[in-house]
Amino acid sequence: MPPHHPTPPTGPEDTPALADFTVDLTAQEVLRRAQVMDALGPDWDPIEVLRGEEAAYDLLYSGLDAEQQRVYDALVAAGVLARRGDGHAAA
Repeated sequence: MPPHHPTPPTGPEDTPALADFTVDLTAQEVLRRAQVMDALGPDWDPIEVLRGEEAAYDLLYSGLDAEQQRVYDALVAAGVLARRGDGHAAA
């Protein structure tokens, strides 16, 4: 009765040759980047976007009550949140 599992290769002569498999995605990546920039449009200003994100974070951490401020301070101390301004959420 033949074995249920084939015998594994024992030497280089029993090992099948690897096929060369190369895919060049350069053209697709250039096209993808061009499409992203086209979708963003000519008026997209990355610096203004970053300023808007910073303003949103300032607003998010503003007006905290005492318990929220305690949690915020603990998260900053643990390195989960970046310290903003004087180390406290904006009032």
